Amino acid sequence: MADDKAKVDCCGVINEDLVKRISENMPDDDLLYDMADLFRVFGDSTRVKIIYVLFESEMCVCDIATILNMNQSAISHQLRVLKDARLVKYRRDGKTIYYSLDDEHVKQLFDQAMAHLMHG
Repeated sequence: MADDKAKVDCCGVINEDLVKRISENMPDDDLLYDMADLFRVFGDSTRVKIIYVLFESEMCVCDIATILNMNQSAISHQLRVLKDARLVKYRRDGKTIYYSLDDEHVKQLFDQAMAHLMHG
């Protein structure tokens, strides 16, 4: 098993059954890279604020910009990033576009992060 892996300096005691079981169940690299990209999206406080605002209601860019005291262009850019990450979705009503959370998983991710931070 370790033949195809780089040798690692360690304590000298390897639980081979545990290492094998975890190695066999490890998600593939593409999925883990996608997960890292998703968490990177949460690395911007403006995007986190937008997600928080969208917990309350779907909103247009103007409303979000007003709440966050930012210009519409900056909000639109961050909404595009959130949309590309499938964290928000939108619907058009005439000329106005309304944004909302993509699904309940987004709120669950956010709530879990808040719970972790408040647990301290």
